[in-house]
Amino acid sequence: MNLTSAFNPQTSWQPPKDWLCIETLDAHTGGEPLRIITSGFPELVGDTILEKRRFARENYDHLRTALMFEPRGHADMYGCILTPPVTPEADFGVLFIHNEGYSTMCGHAIIALAKVAIQMGMLPVKTPETVIRIDTPAGLVTAFATIENGEVVNVRFQNVPSYVAELDAEVDVPGLGKIRYDLAFGGAFYAYVQADQVGLECTPDEHKELIEKGMQIKRAVMNSRKIEHPTEEDLGFLYGTIFIAPPLTQGVDSRNVCIFAEGEVDRSPTGTGVSGRAAIHYARKELRQGQTMTIESILGSTFTTKVLQETTFGDYSAIIPEVSGEAYLTGKHQFWIDPKDALQKGFIFR
Repeated sequence: MNLTSAFNPQTSWQPPKDWLCIETLDAHTGGEPLRIITSGFPELVGDTILEKRRFARENYDHLRTALMFEPRGHADMYGCILTPPVTPEADFGVLFIHNEGYSTMCGHAIIALAKVAIQMGMLPVKTPETVIRIDTPAGLVTAFATIENGEVVNVRFQNVPSYVAELDAEVDVPGLGKIRYDLAFGGAFYAYVQADQVGLECTPDEHKELIEKGMQIKRAVMNSRKIEHPTEEDLGFLYGTIFIAPPLTQGVDSRNVCIFAEGEVDRSPTGTGVSGRAAIHYARKELRQGQTMTIESILGSTFTTKVLQETTFGDYSAIIPEVSGEAYLTGKHQFWIDPKDALQKGFIFR
């Protein structure tokens, strides 16, 4: 008996009308997943992306958990919800979702979205480069997709203004002692910590210890200070801890491992994270305008960043960073949510 033929789902069966059907396209950037919700998610009310973000959190958070948590996702799943644009120049808007809630900006997602939008025909293609403008909770982000032989081979994006909030801050972390860190914003706020302070090298076999120590530092910083964004109260929170270590790959400048949300480990070098690092190195006069810096992830995948220009953001001196990387499509899904399923909202184990 041919089991493949026997279980071929070429039938006319459709889920009952009271089941919710959500369709997604899945991709990864440097190993970090992105589940792009393309249809089935209820309309989000609001004139701005932050208003839509609040509406989603208050009314449809069970759908975030259903798509990010098990059995449809996992503890380190990441996704986004596409929305209509909210500014005249944008092509579309986006909300970012994960195991804890809704992030403010996401570089790996921007890179994957640009790849998917071009490869799946969501936007017209212009060679050799297609420009894509995306409304995010942190502001308008512009991506540039390099096209060769009809395919996207690289994406770079110009991020929102990124800046240093404080260099060489210190915090007492229970169990770890006094930790020195830099606080910077690259679309989200991170505490940047040299990994050797806690005896780590940022390798895959350390991932559990990275989570534990990263969350200890994150909580300690959150408890020790108020994080304030210059213009938006909703953006004023610490998203994660970024550990910095020497590179393990020849030709790479350094290594990043970001522990964010509720203990997620970013498989990519973290686009907003390397934006903040560009701001830090520029403030320390270790990176010149136009000079590139390549940062690898816990997997060895890389992002390249550089400072495009100086600017101001509120009372802060800031930069406009550019980040480039590669993304790949991994599949498409049609998820069903049965209202009678006791586990329809998902569950999570760490």
